[in-house]
Amino acid sequence: MKQRDLKNCGFCRFMRGVAFGGLGAMIGGYSALLLGSPRNEAIYYATFCAIALTAFINRKRKGRED
Repeated sequence: MKQRDLKNCGFCRFMRGVAFGGLGAMIGGYSALLLGSPRNEAIYYATFCAIALTAFINRKRKGRED
């Protein structure tokens, strides 16, 4: 019987993306505000940081079998 990989199911990947996207947005947005960026520009930094953190977490690692 084939073993199911519960750490990499579609729902798990979605939830990881949501969680790390939120963390990235928080880090990027509030960092930009603390560094003196206006609020309308901080949203761009928050969006970029959310995408970057999510991509960094979900990247394929060497030696990991999929």
